Amino acid sequence: MNRTSDYIEFDKALNAGKKLLVDKNKCRIGFYIVLSINIGLRIGDILKIKFSDIEGENLILKEKKTGKIRDITLNENIKKAYSKLLNTLNDKGVKVNGEDFIFVSQKNTVYKTQSINALLKKVFNSKTLAISSHSLRKSFSRRVYDNNNQSEASLILLSQILNHESITCTRRYLGLRKLEIDNAYLTL
Repeated sequence: MNRTSDYIEFDKALNAGKKLLVDKNKCRIGFYIVLSINIGLRIGDILKIKFSDIEGENLILKEKKTGKIRDITLNENIKKAYSKLLNTLNDKGVKVNGEDFIFVSQKNTVYKTQSINALLKKVFNSKTLAISSHSLRKSFSRRVYDNNNQSEASLILLSQILNHESITCTRRYLGLRKLEIDNAYLTL
């Protein structure tokens, strides 16, 4: 796949996130996983999300890297996971304020990228995959690509969603050229 991180199969990631949502100490990382694979944002943008940002039907934010405004419809996976997160935090005795950041550690500071990456490596415990926060963005991308019949139209859609410069960039991001080359050899 990519040189830096591999994607995680969507259902595997979703199930891992849901499982962690009921753990009082790991519920936030569980929500991070579910949210990430369902919205496809970079970690820098996700870590800045507050509770009030998730309470409506849409998440609206300005991407740090591109400076573009994103308006993302929150699907049922996110809504159910958010409800479960709130219940778990309530059971733990945590009072949620809408202006609080969601992704804070037990030290009550916003997680750093390195901390999230270390937690994800523990959660997915893979000896064959290079796992990082970016793996979840790639999981989102592969799911969109597969759900749209791996078509050129899905590449155009993903290129717009991911704010890539071109479809060629999106194709490379998904690792498609490598897969096509491998398949050429395998079909001989």
